[in-house]
Amino acid sequence: MTLAVSLSAFAAFKAQARKVWALSLPYFRSNEKWQARGLLVAIVALNLGSVYMLVQLNDWNRVFYDALQNKDAAIFWQQLGRFSYLAFGSIIISVYKFYLTQLLDMRWRAWLTTHTLQRWLGHQAFYRLELARFSGSATASTDNPDQRIQEDMKLFASFSVSLSMGIFNALLTLVSFVGILWSLSGSFGFSLGGHNYTVPGFMVWMALLYCLVGSLITHFIGRPLIGLNFEQQKLEADFRHHLVRVREYAEPIALDRGEAVEQRRLQQRFKDVLANYLQLLKTQKNLTWFNSGFGQAAVIFPFVIAAPRFFSGAIQLGELTQVASAFGRVQDSLSWLVDNYDNVAAWSATATRLTRFEESLAAAEQAQGATQAAPEFGNALQTQALSLALPSGALLLQGLNLRVKPGESVLLSGPSGSGKSTLFRALAGIWPFATGSVQRPANAMFVPQRAYFPEGSLRDALAYPESASHYSDAALVQALQDALLPALCTRLDEQSNWAAKLSGGEQQRLAIARVLLKKPQWLFADEATSALDPQAEAALYQSLKTLTASAGGAIVSIAHRPSVAVWHERHWALVADPALGVAQGHGAAAYSLQDSALLQKI
Repeated sequence: MTLAVSLSAFAAFKAQARKVWALSLPYFRSNEKWQARGLLVAIVALNLGSVYMLVQLNDWNRVFYDALQNKDAAIFWQQLGRFSYLAFGSIIISVYKFYLTQLLDMRWRAWLTTHTLQRWLGHQAFYRLELARFSGSATASTDNPDQRIQEDMKLFASFSVSLSMGIFNALLTLVSFVGILWSLSGSFGFSLGGHNYTVPGFMVWMALLYCLVGSLITHFIGRPLIGLNFEQQKLEADFRHHLVRVREYAEPIALDRGEAVEQRRLQQRFKDVLANYLQLLKTQKNLTWFNSGFGQAAVIFPFVIAAPRFFSGAIQLGELTQVASAFGRVQDSLSWLVDNYDNVAAWSATATRLTRFEESLAAAEQAQGATQAAPEFGNALQTQALSLALPSGALLLQGLNLRVKPGESVLLSGPSGSGKSTLFRALAGIWPFATGSVQRPANAMFVPQRAYFPEGSLRDALAYPESASHYSDAALVQALQDALLPALCTRLDEQSNWAAKLSGGEQQRLAIARVLLKKPQWLFADEATSALDPQAEAALYQSLKTLTASAGGAIVSIAHRPSVAVWHERHWALVADPALGVAQGHGAAAYSLQDSALLQKI
């Protein structure tokens, strides 16, 4: 049973090591590989120099203290001079080792962040990951990608550099000082059962035994830290995410008098943060108890072991201090895990979160490649055997064969949850749970009920996602005027959070101003005028109809209000079809689409 557990733990360690290696290696093979490798080689060289200086200082200890014991003034002053250049060299090495290590850490983090942002934002992976949170798919384990990109990558790069160089330095120090300690420690003889035994390099074996026991006890005490660190990062991110949501939805919460509810929810999330942190703190306290005692005992331990040889006259004071120094270096090297267990636990938790995020991104990219309803571009809108499902797998719409020719206008309506917006997402090519084929014009815009406006200047919000420099001030002002927003015409350079500053109706008019500015050929509008009064709605639809007609395009709208219907010649109605859902084995009702112009079920 114990063997099986050990093998399982070793297999898990190997799997995690492979994932971390896969996460680390791309940077050193990237377009920055020569700078990265150069910095790494320089840091390794400085670590070699640092250990060399420690060896020289260890030898200096022996000569200096022997000179003190022998009252040899000439050697004393000579060794003080030697110490000055050894100390100066050590200072230079320490400064540049710190600087280059931090520089590698910064560049690695910058590359990781840029590379991941490209993948996260590429092919709507960010959108797919959000959908996957509710679908139970392979990517559903991803939470708080903002925290993973901003914080976890910073910690991963920092810990990876510092811990790897720490291990390297410990191994190098061990190799350099174990020979010195072996030669200085002498042999230890004892009798047992009438036989005499001699143990060469006694101090080396004592250092090994001392550190082995310490490492085992440290792992036993600190083992829960890995899971606790992982959970702490998740809980902190959840708490921060809810704070951001309260800020984003400040007005609806205030109108609903939801402050007390949000206070309770935030307090509960914060209590979870504190409860886990308390467990983390208790484990760290226990580990600190042991580490402090272990470190203090290590100071006196070599003197206790070597004292009999000193008092017998076998070694002098300088050799005793050299033995103690060499023992300390060997012990420090062997105790690296004891001294860095907190950081190793935090790094392991961070690496686990990033490898899971990497797996989620890879799954999202694979899903993008597997999408069967990716749109092709043509002169009209046409779908063949288009079927849509929910993230849960439940069928929503099946076998849609739709066609809209230039010059037509179509109104899409149906019950809430029937798939109207989902159909638009499929036509836009962002809905991953779609099969069939979609063909639509390339020069098309999709306007959601609630458009996105970046924080910054009004001209940037109006031109988004293009640069405002692509449009003249006259064009920007004309678009605002045509969208019935004359009061904003003088505020193009004003910096603000426009999504919070403008009313719902003003935001919808600003979204339409964006359409009037960009002049698309085809327009897909999802409840784009639901917050407007009838007069404004009529005026804006008149402008949109004129725009698309002059460009030889069409309008497809989602709306419930009769006032919108007068601007469209065809009507698509989604009608519940329970038999269709049952036939597919989902139980819930699916929907079919009826075209009022063709008068047939599609």
